[in-house]
Amino acid sequence: MPDKPSVDGLEQVWGPQWEQDGTYRFDRDAAGDRSAVYSIDTPPPTASGSLHIGHVFSYTHTDLKARFERMRGKHVFYPMGWDDNGLPTERRVQNYYGVRCDPSLPYDPDFTPPFEGGDGKSSKAADQLPISRRNFIELCDQLTVQDEQQFEELFRTLGLSVDWTQSYRTIDATSRASAQRAFLRNLERGEAYQADAPTLWDVTFRTAVAQAELEDKEMPGAYHGLAFHKSDGSGDVVIQTTRPELLPACVALVAHPDDERFQDLFGTTVRSPLFDVEVPVLAHHLAQKDKGAGIAMICTFGDTTDVVWWRELQLPNRSVIGFDGRIRSEEPAWIESEQGRALYAEMAGKTVFSAKKVVVDALTESGELVGDVKTINHPVKFFEKGDKPLEIVSTRQWYVVNGARDEQLRSTLLERGEQIAFHPDFMKVRYDNWVGGLSGDWLISRQRFFGVPIPVWYPLDADGNPVFDQPIVPTEAQLPVDPSSDPAPGYDESQRGVAGGFQGELDVMDTWATSSLTPQLAGKWETDPALYDLVYPYDVRPQAQDIIRTWLFTTVLRSQLEADVVPWRNASISGFIVDPDRKKMSKSKGNVVTPLSILEAHGADAVRYWAASSKLGTDAAFDPQNPKQIKVGRRLAIKVLNAAKFVYGFELPTGAHQVTEALDVDMLAALGSVVDQATAAFDGYDHARALEVTERFFWTFCDDYLELVKERAYGTAPDASHETQASAVLALRGAIDVLLRLLAPFLPYATEEVWAWTHETSVHRASWPTRADLPVDQAETGLLAAVGQALIGIRGAKTAAKASQKTPVTRAVLQTPAGVRQLVERAAVDLAAVGRIQDLSFVDGDDFAVVEIELAEQPSA
Repeated sequence: MPDKPSVDGLEQVWGPQWEQDGTYRFDRDAAGDRSAVYSIDTPPPTASGSLHIGHVFSYTHTDLKARFERMRGKHVFYPMGWDDNGLPTERRVQNYYGVRCDPSLPYDPDFTPPFEGGDGKSSKAADQLPISRRNFIELCDQLTVQDEQQFEELFRTLGLSVDWTQSYRTIDATSRASAQRAFLRNLERGEAYQADAPTLWDVTFRTAVAQAELEDKEMPGAYHGLAFHKSDGSGDVVIQTTRPELLPACVALVAHPDDERFQDLFGTTVRSPLFDVEVPVLAHHLAQKDKGAGIAMICTFGDTTDVVWWRELQLPNRSVIGFDGRIRSEEPAWIESEQGRALYAEMAGKTVFSAKKVVVDALTESGELVGDVKTINHPVKFFEKGDKPLEIVSTRQWYVVNGARDEQLRSTLLERGEQIAFHPDFMKVRYDNWVGGLSGDWLISRQRFFGVPIPVWYPLDADGNPVFDQPIVPTEAQLPVDPSSDPAPGYDESQRGVAGGFQGELDVMDTWATSSLTPQLAGKWETDPALYDLVYPYDVRPQAQDIIRTWLFTTVLRSQLEADVVPWRNASISGFIVDPDRKKMSKSKGNVVTPLSILEAHGADAVRYWAASSKLGTDAAFDPQNPKQIKVGRRLAIKVLNAAKFVYGFELPTGAHQVTEALDVDMLAALGSVVDQATAAFDGYDHARALEVTERFFWTFCDDYLELVKERAYGTAPDASHETQASAVLALRGAIDVLLRLLAPFLPYATEEVWAWTHETSVHRASWPTRADLPVDQAETGLLAAVGQALIGIRGAKTAAKASQKTPVTRAVLQTPAGVRQLVERAAVDLAAVGRIQDLSFVDGDDFAVVEIELAEQPSA
């Protein structure tokens, strides 16, 4: 034991030792079968930028459970993945190196980026150097590997008991092959398909966006009254719209079938203002009687409701917005009037905002703008990573069925949700609501560069046109493939883009299409069947609450389509970290705290204690300027070192001795109750409760019990014998042994340091304590708690007398509640010793109090 134990530097001592000893290594041979394994589908953090304090918070929660299960005797499969592909990585590479991808450029094997370590100054495309797709992907790979090394170092410092030999990347060859294999099987079973359909489109990133990636933002807008003219000349129909620039894309007017105001209009036609295009007036139940004028124009496409109406009412597609978010230049064939064509020519090429002004000015001039323009704030859909409103354009995309259009599959997915235990259980409603509210199949294709390529090619007909409904696919043995650079099976590269040849699919898969396969990626699906059978289905998926609709749902979906089972038995859902104003921390808000400085300042155990103090599913506030809870955790870790050093200062008695004294017996019995409560809490995924009961007892043990029995343990208490001394030492040793194991998941460094003073093996490979580990076999009587209250009274009396706690007491009378006196009297010797009381007596009363005290005379100085 060191003379002065310290928590400082323990991370540098024990981290390398754990790695050298393989303390957290998954031993598949020793595991034998699935029943002996506890497997974790660990979230792979996005390897772009830096980790934040929220990662420390949620990943600690997972580690607590992993350490508990390992001590319970399970062989814990605890891998770490890195989520490399996707938009965040591309953005980071663009800014870091000052480049952008241009697929038309040839590969430069000697390319060197303009600079490294960009701070965002190159975020504008005009400032970035265009490079080939292959060069761009190489930079993505290079930068993500650097980020992953930094992430791993931080996670190691935090003390995550991950088996680092089980790491994987979502973009490496193995992961690409797995994702492409799953896609090909979806395609073969008819679960994957392509369609030319309205698609939510981000004009900044130039990519399609799936339903799960949407978020609503309140934006200013304005209602404009537009006069449509009845085709029979009998008058006008006024509608209200926030998007007058879509007037040339109007295909119908729609009202609720029960709205009496429009019964005579249903089945007739009207002509649009300015453009004079005839459109029908139709009925549909999604029209809202109390919104706007109660009758709306259907445009292709202003919002997702337009898409529903277009599909269900079988309307024509008259899209006018291009992939760049501007009005298309091609003159629409359906606009026949000279006035309409002239106005459209004025709109062509403009942004939607500029086009809106053109239309509103024209409506004002023509008199077809009715009433005042009414300003409003309304929710507008954005890509969660974008900063411009989404448009809806028509594109050819790849989809995977998800139950939105298949009631049987939807019902099955809801049943799978019932088979997963959510922790906390109220999080399950988010899954149910998402499945119940799906409005379209899962759009998985993305018009990006750094991702898993969709593994298909298309034959070109005699005119050089692609035949999309006859895709060419590789065999599973040929995976992974990149159709943009690999020739199609049965062709050679010279036939690319040539009539009678082929063209490769350029789109990549949505990042969730790979992340939804993390159980398969970590378990080496199809490449190591023995390992896969040992870990799948997994025991738990830990994750954040905001990606239940994406990561959790899509993983359940892929597991259902491929294996007809749930991917895991439990889902543990962490809350968010919020700033002192209770706002969620995020990079966009500028309130993110990086964890490395916190770990360096306070130590990993202290930070883990803070994280462990919060239950699953609850948000935790964090103030880096005053991290109170972290300071409490550091104090606890230091107390563990000092208390253990004090206990280990007493040598174990020789000979056959037992715990015989009532106070010792009751302390151990109370500890047995703590063991039961902590175990039940961990079994129920309530680590915060396990910490709470353990910590509360630990401080009682230190503040009360140690003080009460130390004189007896030293053999200096009045009437002390070898047997009573041995009882105290055995109880102290037994308690600290159990407490170290109870605290080990929370404070892995401090407990390992102490354990090493008296053991050859790691505390993290020791068995989780049970009542059988305690040298007593009886129920708790409440003696320790009662004597603790009595001790408070004695200390208070000395303080009131302005005397030192070391001041001897000639005589004291202690009042105790009725029925407790006989209990407390059983520890009278220890109470008298700690209070230095020569004559201690007791009387009955309402509560604990010292009713008489006579301090010994102190010798004059």
